[in-house]
Amino acid sequence: MSHSTRRLLTGALLVLAAGTGVGAAPAAAYAADVPATVDVNRTLTARSGPSLGAKAAGTLRDGQKIKVACWVSGQTVQGKVRRTAVWDRLTDGRYISHGYVRTSRGISRCAPAKAPKAKITYVPGTVRSADGAVNLRTGPSTQNAAAGTVANGAVLKLACSVPGARVSGTVSTTNQWDKLSDGRYISHAYVVSAVLKACPAPPPAKPAPALTPEQFIKAAVPGAQQGWRQYGVPPSVTIAQAILESGWGRSGLSATDRNYFGIKCQSGYYGPHATGCHVYQTTECSKAGKCFETADAFRTYATMARSFRDHGHFLRNNKRYAPAFAHTRNADKFIAEVWKAGYATDPKYVAKVTGIMKSHDLYRYNTWK
Repeated sequence: MSHSTRRLLTGALLVLAAGTGVGAAPAAAYAADVPATVDVNRTLTARSGPSLGAKAAGTLRDGQKIKVACWVSGQTVQGKVRRTAVWDRLTDGRYISHGYVRTSRGISRCAPAKAPKAKITYVPGTVRSADGAVNLRTGPSTQNAAAGTVANGAVLKLACSVPGARVSGTVSTTNQWDKLSDGRYISHAYVVSAVLKACPAPPPAKPAPALTPEQFIKAAVPGAQQGWRQYGVPPSVTIAQAILESGWGRSGLSATDRNYFGIKCQSGYYGPHATGCHVYQTTECSKAGKCFETADAFRTYATMARSFRDHGHFLRNNKRYAPAFAHTRNADKFIAEVWKAGYATDPKYVAKVTGIMKSHDLYRYNTWK
């Protein structure tokens, strides 16, 4: 092969290897400040951004040597060299379409711009309490666990406010709770401060999928039988109560928090099977007809089985239900004793539960193992 032939082939291979100059080489070979040449009929306008609509930032002449820092996606342009949506950011921060650029080296993609961190402004709040130290909580309710105390006169950094359990304090009676800079909560009934902005609403939890009755029962059996083995509650009772109280798992409490029995947190305590507490806003009315907003904290669970096992734990560890555990192998008598102990006020509650057990033959899951 002659020397001139080798030179021609080498030149052709160089052009093929260069390609567009973007993504033509492994990432490890990419580098910043890549030398390049402008290929335009006359002059090329540099821009403040990757678009022909961006503000002009000077011109480049044909054949001018430049250095490219990286590339970004932008407006598609038909250039002299190629049609492309790639724009090259020069080392001085200006942009030109890659449709007018020739380079023999790969150009790396620009790193995505980091969004500036929003500056958080806290509002000072002063604790006013004639009742001694005030509890801080993990959530906006007296049902949430205590997370420290603050004394009268303490100055706190308040981030925002949320509605929660109604509290009568030294300053006021209110359902407003203030979220502190460290994430804890204090009732505004004990705080003097300027008006606080509302806290952003948390993203909604992903609800559990709706199940047919057959699917619900099949999903319920393992947890109900585990509850029997641990605590002695007949599986048929657990499943039937869950069906009745959660509407086959379609209630908001069960669909969102896997809580099928409406078990609440007690002063922040949520037992060995729950994952935490979820405060729900409710409206309650007095006998005189005066209504007000309040909140209750309900237990949350990772799975249906955990909720079912906690149902057994709840009954077994509550002394008033002790008489029911004399009938752990008789589902009908068990639920009757639970009702007598005050589990439900509905006079037809026992008939409803036993009716569900009979109509769906839930007794077959009482394996007594």
